[in-house]
Amino acid sequence: MNKNLVIIPTYNEEENIGSLVEKLVSLPEGYDVVVVDDGNDGTEALIKKMQESRSGLHLIKRKVKSGRGTAVLEGIKFGLLKDYEYLIEMDADFSHNPDELAALMQVAGSNTVVIGSRYLSGSKIVNWPLRRRIFSKCANFYADIVLGIGLKDYTDGYRVYGRAAAEKIDHEFVRSTGYIVLSEIAYQLFLKGVSFKEVPIIFVNRSRGSSSFSFKEIKEALFSVVRIRRQYGTKKVVG
Repeated sequence: MNKNLVIIPTYNEEENIGSLVEKLVSLPEGYDVVVVDDGNDGTEALIKKMQESRSGLHLIKRKVKSGRGTAVLEGIKFGLLKDYEYLIEMDADFSHNPDELAALMQVAGSNTVVIGSRYLSGSKIVNWPLRRRIFSKCANFYADIVLGIGLKDYTDGYRVYGRAAAEKIDHEFVRSTGYIVLSEIAYQLFLKGVSFKEVPIIFVNRSRGSSSFSFKEIKEALFSVVRIRRQYGTKKVVG
C-alpha cells in the first residue's frame, strides 16, 4: 500500500475518471486512489472494472448527491482508517493537473495543509470569463479579511492534508456545502495550529463555467464566510 491517497469526488465523470486514475497510479511518487461517486452514470461500473487489476483503487458509492465537500470528508475518513500518511483531494475533470502534484508533495508535512493556489506568482487560470475571475479574486480577498489565515486561495480543491492535520478535522461541526467547505475546513484547522503552504498551479476550468456563476453564489459565499467566523470564533487552540 502506498502512503498517499488521492480523493476524487465524482458526479457523472465517466468520460474523465478512467484516464485520471491511470495517470495518478502511474506517477513515480506512488499514489492510491479513492473515488467518492455521487453520480448516476457509468463511473461506478468503470471503477469496479478497474479494481480487478488495481489493488490501490477504492470506491465509495453514495446513493444521493451530497456535494463535493462532504465527498472529500468521507474520503478523508476512509484514508485515516486505512492509515495513509497523506490525503490529497483534487477535481475529477483534469482542472487540476496530476503532474503538478509532486510540487505540492515536496512541501507537505504531517501537520500541514498544502494548497494548489490560483493566485500566486507563477499561477494561471485558463478558460474562466473575466467576471468569474473578478468574483473569485474578490471572494478570496474578502475571505482573508474575515478569516485571517493569510491564504491567497481559500477555495481551490487541490490540497494535500498531512495525517496529523487531517486528524484534527471535526467533521461534526462542518456545516458548509459546496466549495465553501474548503474555507471552513481551513479555518477550523488554522485555529488548531495547523500550518498552511501554497504552491502555484495552472488551473484549467473544464466543467464549471459562466453558467454556474450567479448572484446566489455571490450571496452564499459572502454570508458563509461570516457564518464560519462566528461559528468558530477567533481563539486558536492547538490540539
